Amino acid sequence: MITLSSDAIDPGALLNGFCAGRAATGAVASFTGLVRDEGGEARALELEAYAGFAETAISKAADAAAARFDLQDVLIVHRLGRVEVGEAVVFVACAAAHRRAALEACDHLMDYLKSRAPFWKKSHGPGGARWIEPTDTDLADARRWDQETT
Repeated sequence: MITLSSDAIDPGALLNGFCAGRAATGAVASFTGLVRDEGGEARALELEAYAGFAETAISKAADAAAARFDLQDVLIVHRLGRVEVGEAVVFVACAAAHRRAALEACDHLMDYLKSRAPFWKKSHGPGGARWIEPTDTDLADARRWDQETT
């Protein structure tokens, strides 16, 4: 399930709900991304996306990850709008029969969300607002999945 929302993310509640009733699941890996202050240079992060388009693109990436890593389920919750420093901006959970698949799928999906998902990101800080682009490291992290196979 993919959810893009301006509502606050409660990672604990999401993880508890995602884990409930999973008799055939051997592993759930999750990741919660927080807005950081970038050494005092950021006070908030603002995210924008085209409704429908972003969900479709992220769903395709989640479906591909589910097939690649033999996942039983995927949950992605991503904030839109203004997110303050210290607040959760993204939550990803992957359920699989075994831990390696769940962990790698979670990492894979976060690399996609960080560098390829169709979001516009703007940092707000004491010096004003600035658009954020993926870093060279973000792009390299994403490219490694293009060459690896499970």
